[in-house]
Amino acid sequence: MKQSDNKETGSTSPVSLNQRAEDNLRFIRDTMEGASVFTGVSGMGYMGAGLSALPAAWLAAQQTSDAAWIMVWMLELVIATAIAFSLLLRKTARQGKSVLNASGRKLLLAFLPTMAVGALLTLSYFLQGRVSLLPGIWLGLYGAAVMTAGVWSVRAIPVMGALFMMLAAGVLLAAVPADLMLALGFGGLHIIFGFWIWRYHGG
Repeated sequence: MKQSDNKETGSTSPVSLNQRAEDNLRFIRDTMEGASVFTGVSGMGYMGAGLSALPAAWLAAQQTSDAAWIMVWMLELVIATAIAFSLLLRKTARQGKSVLNASGRKLLLAFLPTMAVGALLTLSYFLQGRVSLLPGIWLGLYGAAVMTAGVWSVRAIPVMGALFMMLAAGVLLAAVPADLMLALGFGGLHIIFGFWIWRYHGG
């Protein structure tokens, strides 16, 4: 009986151990692959930011001074950022994740430097009285930042960034109304891609 028991144990134990090892490796691989992409970007946040940009574009177009025009867009930046970031936090909390996990940090580190350059150029060009160049710069730098950061997020994000850069080319190289292009970018593209993310990537 003992020899039979030993034979049975010897025949089943390696299979069991191998199966458990394969399951553990599969779990580790899936976890690492999931951690490499930040899925907390909120489609609702993008849509909210896009909806806030539409009246901002209309209001900015009514302004008669550069200072008033840029003030409208700076206020819109604050409102849109608050909407998008608050809903991003809500989505990541619902997922049981943190904005500052490994993939989230990579996304922020890819996004923020370009935005910092945009802030510096905005201040510099405003002080020099060259405000007419700012819409193209905003669209282009935002598109570049989104394309770069999108490597660490869902696939739709880099596509949106590329379209922002196309709008930037339209403003910088052709006589296209700047506020219209800003409305199409920060309004229209955010709403369209926000809906796509909400529909296919969990909100």
